[in-house]
Amino acid sequence: MTKLLSISETVSYFEVLLPLALILLFAKIFALIGKKMGLPQVVGMIVAGILLGLINLIPEQTVFTDDALSGLSFIAKIGVILIMFSAGIETDLKQFKSCGLPSVVITLLGVIVPLGLGFLVATLFNGGFENLSENLIPNLFYGTILSATSVSVTVATLKELGKLNSKVGTSIIAAAIMDDVIGIILLSLFISLGSGGGAGNIGIIILKMFGFFAVAAVLGVGLHFLMNYVEKRAPHTRRLPIIGFAICFFFAYAAEKWFGVADITGAYVAGLVLSTVKEHEYIDRKIEVSNYMIFAPVFFANIGITANFSGITAQMAGFGLAFIAAGLLGKVLGCGAGALMCKYGIKDSLRVGIGMMVRAEVVIVCTQKGLDNGLVSPAIMPFVLLLVVISALAAPLLLKLLYKGEKPLIQNENL
Repeated sequence: MTKLLSISETVSYFEVLLPLALILLFAKIFALIGKKMGLPQVVGMIVAGILLGLINLIPEQTVFTDDALSGLSFIAKIGVILIMFSAGIETDLKQFKSCGLPSVVITLLGVIVPLGLGFLVATLFNGGFENLSENLIPNLFYGTILSATSVSVTVATLKELGKLNSKVGTSIIAAAIMDDVIGIILLSLFISLGSGGGAGNIGIIILKMFGFFAVAAVLGVGLHFLMNYVEKRAPHTRRLPIIGFAICFFFAYAAEKWFGVADITGAYVAGLVLSTVKEHEYIDRKIEVSNYMIFAPVFFANIGITANFSGITAQMAGFGLAFIAAGLLGKVLGCGAGALMCKYGIKDSLRVGIGMMVRAEVVIVCTQKGLDNGLVSPAIMPFVLLLVVISALAAPLLLKLLYKGEKPLIQNENL
């Protein structure tokens, strides 16, 4: 018989309301400041969290209690699922058909090179090659973090320069789409291996992953026709995003529970499924409004609030700086080399590499999943944030220098 909690044992979840109010207010203020500085707004949200986290230093503070942090953690987990769901909806699967060989090569080298450099840096600072068997999966996961990219800043810059429809612009967009898909698969694989799967069971893990994608594809066909039918009967109604929410949460649950695949992968795949329906932009807009009203700010701010800087030793600082360098150089060298192999000019190849080096939400999500699963050190998060800031500032400046003196192309009116 279930024992009912006494009044003294009841969890006081009302305590989450005050920190929630502070987070929403400060996250928005600092997001706007970040936007004015040319940074992704998520950086401002994380900075807001770091500043709010200083409240924890006050003796006997009653703002961020255990109950409050527990409630914020739950809200943050919903936020990260919705972030990946939205990323999936925004993925244009039709782009795969026209991406061509150059984008495939750029994508593959743009994943392999930073992953390899991240793995190398992690191995050198994490016991060396003599202890590689013990740290293989964590070291690979550090590399996986660096394989992620986010070209929103690059797209905005190329649009401003009138170069979005150029060979460089279309290659970057197509490569970024494939990069996301490959990165999500690698993320799920290494989380599964690091969560008790073990390298010996890699065949079973990969089989379960393929099983999930196969089931998702079959369900996706049916859901595609269902959503288009609902849209035809009731266009632009709230039932569309509500059904979208339901599909997102179901796929996230099914991926983790039945296939051992990360919940964010399930959410991303749910987004891919809905990216093919006629009203996908309307659904995405409603999802984003809901998410960025509450859930996403809490996710990013919670990273700052719970950030642990005590683990940053001299060795960790050295590792963190080398990790940032590997992240920046990995994309420039990998994607740039891929473009060169496909007979792009040296300048265009450099433009592709720089355009692909920007990081934002996805790299933060990957790092947080690594922390949740005990695969990476909490002390790496500040350096990941530095990587986001440096890449977001450097890429637009370098692209503008590389395009200096060139006339803009005629822009597509639909952009």
